[in-house]
Amino acid sequence: MSNFTNKRRDDFLKGYKDLTSVHDQSDKLTTKSKFNFSYFVSDQSAGQDFIDWDHPRLAMLLNKIKNYTEFPLEHWRNERVGRGGLRMFATYGKFPSKSQFTLPKHIPHEAEWGRFRLGSKIRLIGFTVPSELHNTPHNQTKDFFDKNTFYVVFLDRDHKFYTCEKA
Repeated sequence: MSNFTNKRRDDFLKGYKDLTSVHDQSDKLTTKSKFNFSYFVSDQSAGQDFIDWDHPRLAMLLNKIKNYTEFPLEHWRNERVGRGGLRMFATYGKFPSKSQFTLPKHIPHEAEWGRFRLGSKIRLIGFTVPSELHNTPHNQTKDFFDKNTFYVVFLDRDHKFYTCEKA
C-alpha cells in the first residue's frame, strides 16, 4: 500500500464535511409548510393573475410565502394578527357560499378551503388535503398525501373570496 495522497480529492471532500443532512436531528424539513401552484386559476374576474400584480406586491407575496414555509401550516392556523385577532391562516372547510369566486371544477371535492392573510385585504386562497388523508397513499400513484401542503388556487387582492369575513 502506498502513502500516496491526492490533495485535490482531499480538498474536495473537506467541503462536504460540514454539510447537513435531511436525517440530522436538528433538520425540520418534513415539518415545514409547502406551497403548490399546480391548481392555480387566473381567469375569474374576482381574482388576479401574477401579471396583474405590480412588482412590490409580487415581492411581498414571495416574501410572505418564504416566511410561511418556516413553520408547519398548523403554526399559522394558530398565529394571530391585527387588533381583531384574525388568524394568519384560516381553514373554511368547504368552498364558501358567500364568495365572488366560483368553485373550479378541477379541484378535488375533498379539498379543505382556506386562505393566507397577506395584507389588509389581500389574501392567498387555496386548499389543503384533509388531515385524515395525511400519510396515506394515493390509490393510483402510491405517493403519500401531505396535510402540510397548501395548494394555491386564487390571488385575492380585494378580499372577494370569503365576503363575510372582516378584512
